[in-house]
Amino acid sequence: MAQNVNITSKGIQKVLKNYNEKQAIAEYIWNGFDANADQVAIDYVANELGHLESLTIADNGYGINFEKLQQKFDPFYESEKAIQITTPKHTSKMHGRNGVGRLTFFTFAHTATWFTIYQSDKGFQKGKIQINTGELNNYIHDFSATASLAGTTGTTVRFTNLRIGLQDLEISIIPFLINEFCWFMELNRNKKYSISINGEPIDFSTNIRTSESFSITHPDTSITFNIKYVHWKENLHKELSKYYFTSNGEEIYKDYTTLNKKSDEYYHSVYIDSDFFKDFDFRSVENQHGQVTLFSTAKNSAAYKFLIKELTEYLRSKRKPFLKEYADRLIENYEQEQIFPENYHEPANRKQKTELVALIKALYELEPKLFSALSIDQKKMLVRLLGMLLNTQAQEAIFQMLNDIVVFSPEEQAELTEILGSAR
Repeated sequence: MAQNVNITSKGIQKVLKNYNEKQAIAEYIWNGFDANADQVAIDYVANELGHLESLTIADNGYGINFEKLQQKFDPFYESEKAIQITTPKHTSKMHGRNGVGRLTFFTFAHTATWFTIYQSDKGFQKGKIQINTGELNNYIHDFSATASLAGTTGTTVRFTNLRIGLQDLEISIIPFLINEFCWFMELNRNKKYSISINGEPIDFSTNIRTSESFSITHPDTSITFNIKYVHWKENLHKELSKYYFTSNGEEIYKDYTTLNKKSDEYYHSVYIDSDFFKDFDFRSVENQHGQVTLFSTAKNSAAYKFLIKELTEYLRSKRKPFLKEYADRLIENYEQEQIFPENYHEPANRKQKTELVALIKALYELEPKLFSALSIDQKKMLVRLLGMLLNTQAQEAIFQMLNDIVVFSPEEQAELTEILGSAR
């Protein structure tokens, strides 16, 4: 039985044009977790030439209910606007991806076929859905059979006529999946979530730079927060650096850390578990009477404010040695790119260059954003400007110039003043 829909196949591909094969495969994994799966298995067969002869992604979620099939597919076919993906900001549940993710296979295969078992009022049912790249707006389905084996819900997607090879999978796709899901697998570590490839679980710890577990106790209430800090080697794609608030291992809320989006490649996640968050109201900062108490379960509570303050100080302490390392790399890159004026290499200007390098490194450690996304000419202009200001002992002018570009906290302003004072 074929079901026609409104938007054309080319229209769908146009809306999803920013997807590549890595992102598409990640979407099928997210679909499994969306369906309450805790196990996702990727299996493939490659020939001697490295071509993929088959590729499947299977999950043990609740399957695709035939009675809700049109709700899953049709809304995303109705218009270009309807198939835009939105991800909730404050929860890791990927609602909204489940339908549109099924359309992205065109980036790496010609045909996708779903084999699914779900439980309905009539018992366990099984069905099949198929879509071709040339007809993304037309799906074929057959849900006429009854599953003989109870208690084994789930979905397996088989991709055929693949346009990716074993090299793509090993060099590009698997590393992408590690960065995409490492934070999520850590969040669900106690639930023993797993993503495997040909029977071998992916080792997500390969993206961990350092990690640490500890507890923070609010002295006035004795409320204890159990913390897991992870410093990642590489970025987490759209997830960025966040706090994850959980109660008994269940995610309640998530939000950006205070050091998110600092342009310094300091990728981190902080997992915070406490019974305190079980009935916590993250949307409000005070109780209904406008009063805040030590035991209030809102963001303005003393315990919560104490927690965030402690974690902010902790993250800053962890970030400092990381920034020092990257400040050294910045100078190395500047040397390779010949950013410093040629006369700075002369013995007579050695002291002047040393002071300038020290200032650049100190400024980078204070605010990496000053040095991010600059062209070669912009880098040269910034370095020469800082050198000229140092020569004229114009520390106040430097401070004012930097303060006009970046908004510093009072603590950072004090640190910047100290840095400039030492250069006199």
